[in-house]
Amino acid sequence: MADAVPDAAAGATAETAAETVAATPLGDGGGKVTFVGAGPGAADLLTFRAARAIAEADVVIWAASLVQAEVLEHARADAEVLDSAAMSLEQVVAVYARARAEGLKVARIHSGDPALWGGTQEQLDRCAELGIATEVVPGVSSFSAVAALARRELTIPEVAQSVVLTRLGGGKTPMPPGEEVREFARHGTTMALFLSAARSGQLVRELLEGGYPTSTPVIVAYQATWPEELIVRCTIGTLEETVKEHKLWKHTLFLVGPALEAQGTRSHLYHPGHFHGFRKADPGARRALRERGAGS
Repeated sequence: MADAVPDAAAGATAETAAETVAATPLGDGGGKVTFVGAGPGAADLLTFRAARAIAEADVVIWAASLVQAEVLEHARADAEVLDSAAMSLEQVVAVYARARAEGLKVARIHSGDPALWGGTQEQLDRCAELGIATEVVPGVSSFSAVAALARRELTIPEVAQSVVLTRLGGGKTPMPPGEEVREFARHGTTMALFLSAARSGQLVRELLEGGYPTSTPVIVAYQATWPEELIVRCTIGTLEETVKEHKLWKHTLFLVGPALEAQGTRSHLYHPGHFHGFRKADPGARRALRERGAGS
C-alpha cells in the first residue's frame, strides 16, 4: 500500500493556488485525470477499470473520510498520494495543472459514483480549461449497495417502476424549484434519499405531505459496506425516532417506498407466453397473457 504523501500546498490560500494554476506552463506533456468511482466503501466493490486507473496513476487524490484506505493498495509504491479532505478545489486544480505540464496521470478517487453529488462536473470543466485529457470511471452507488444488502429489488412490477434519487432541501446546496422531497413523494414510488439524516424531522414531514402513508417501509443505512455499517428497517412513522436512537446525522442513506416490502410479481420477461429475439412464446401461455391484457 502506498504511503500517503503530505500535501505540499496544504497551507496555501485559495488565491495562491489559483496563481499557481495560472503560472504553470502547459508544456507538451499532455497528462490525464481519471475520475474514479470507488463505490460506497468496501474496497472489493471497485471495478477492474477503477483498480487499473489507480495502479497506473502517478498521483492519487482520494477522500480519506469517504473512501476506505484499502483502495490505495492498488496504487504504485512510488505514487504521490494526496488527501482531498484537506484540499480546496483550487489546490486540486493546481495538481491537475502540474499533471498537464509534466505529463502525469492522476487518479481522482470519489466515493460512490462520480455522477452523483461528487463535485465532479466543476473539476471536469476546469480540466477542459487546462486542456488536460479526462476519463470518468463509474462506481457502485450507495443506493444500489443498500438495496443489495437488504436483498430488495427497487422496481417491482405493478408496485413501483421508478427510483427517485434526491436529497432534502435546506442544506448547504439549495434545491432547484420543484425538486422538493414533498413533490417527488407525490409519485409514491421508490425514493433514495441522500444527505438528509441531520434533518430527519423535516424529511418525515415532507414525505407525509407528499402522500406516503405513515406505514410506508423505510430502510435506513449508515456507512453501507463499511465495517461499522448499520442497516435498520422502520416506517416513515418511526423514521425520526430511529435516526435519533442511533445518533445518525451523516453517511446515512434512506430507501423509502412500498416496493421495499412488496412480494415480487411474475416477470413477463421470463413468462413462457412472452417472446423476444432469443425465445419463442408458448401459444397457450401467450393466449393467457393476452386475456390478462398484458400480451404486448
